[in-house]
Amino acid sequence: MVCIPHRHPYSLRTIGLWVLVCVLEAVFAQTLRRAAAQSAGAYRSPYGPKYTTPLHFQGLTASTATQYGQIAAAFGVSAGVFALFFFGEVPRVRKDILQKLPFFDTYLDRTVAPEDNPF
Repeated sequence: MVCIPHRHPYSLRTIGLWVLVCVLEAVFAQTLRRAAAQSAGAYRSPYGPKYTTPLHFQGLTASTATQYGQIAAAFGVSAGVFALFFFGEVPRVRKDILQKLPFFDTYLDRTVAPEDNPF
């Protein structure tokens, strides 16, 4: 390990920060240049392709958000239907939820006929 005397104008911390800044400049230089060129209103040829960048929030456009929403809704509905039929034999679920739906009230009625009741 090399010892740096206290008289040295640069400490290890300063050298480390300088190296970090150099590495970050090298990594992000192209991105910074591209962002500066776009914000400065770079020249667009009238004969070139006409393109626009769609509005987005962190890379999520309105159309992809709609697609993801539809997929999530389909999974949610299927999970809800599964849960209702899975817990359909629980008396509380059958009475409080399923019998309140139209066409299911008579289908899910589990009353015992008086002639079949042994008591």
